[in-house]
Amino acid sequence: MALGGTDLNLLLPLKVLLEEGNVTRAGQRLELSQPAMSAALARLRRRFDDELLVRAGRDYELTPFARDLLPEVQHAVRLMESALQLEDEFDPATSQRTFRLTMSDYAIAVVHEPLVRLVEAEAPGVRLTIGHLGPESRSSDRVMLDNDALIAPLGFGFPGLSRPLWRDRMVVIADRGNPRLVDGALTMQDLAELPHAVGSFGPGVLTPVDRVFGDHGIERRVALQVFGFLPLPFVIEGTDMVAVVPELLARMHLRAGGAIVQVDPPFGEVVLPEGYWFAPDRLSDPAHRWLFSRLDAVRDELAAPHAR
Repeated sequence: MALGGTDLNLLLPLKVLLEEGNVTRAGQRLELSQPAMSAALARLRRRFDDELLVRAGRDYELTPFARDLLPEVQHAVRLMESALQLEDEFDPATSQRTFRLTMSDYAIAVVHEPLVRLVEAEAPGVRLTIGHLGPESRSSDRVMLDNDALIAPLGFGFPGLSRPLWRDRMVVIADRGNPRLVDGALTMQDLAELPHAVGSFGPGVLTPVDRVFGDHGIERRVALQVFGFLPLPFVIEGTDMVAVVPELLARMHLRAGGAIVQVDPPFGEVVLPEGYWFAPDRLSDPAHRWLFSRLDAVRDELAAPHAR
């Protein structure tokens, strides 16, 4: 089949070659001989006037053009499969697939253990590649092409479809020796007067914590700003600063007699809901449906009473 001078029979070999970055592995995946895959690669190089795969030592790497082309090709294959009502079989026990996700450092800290464990239990050959969630993700038209799923707070305008993952309440953390701690508690006046370490998430991004301080008319004394929540427990240790962080993150740093203590917030309960996003056409792919089922299983584990 040809369209506009392009042989559509080359679309699937192109996708697999770019995903594997290796002619031999691509041939094994498609059950084609190495000469057949090499011939397909030669035709694709002529079609795009680009090498696509170049030698890097004993292996290959994608050219810059090929890296940009990969998510577009994956998207095109999913659309064709959906239009033709085709579904590749997906066997997690034998699959060698790589799934690409992007999320914040905080989300990695929360989900990496249950997600890796649940994936390995069913699909020992599947690999996960996790990229960093940057401030550009909300406005990028490529984020859902470049990734199989995105994990981020709900309600922040990310593209695609979303499903909930977990809810985390925000708590205050402080050094055990902070002079304003009285019986392990801090008041709103304490929070107004103490220096704060805060997490930034890009220009114009207001967190639930920003909003609650605004509602109380408190302008925090920001002594230190970092990107994201993850560094905050480290930077307040041994200082008079306080920070407001998700409780699941705070608990990772609490230990008997340790320097960091968790304080119930005097401003009441503020919840950070996290979820995952994906492109709608991913649902036509049984491999993606399996991946999403593993994320849903992570959600169930985090919702269980023992997880708290």
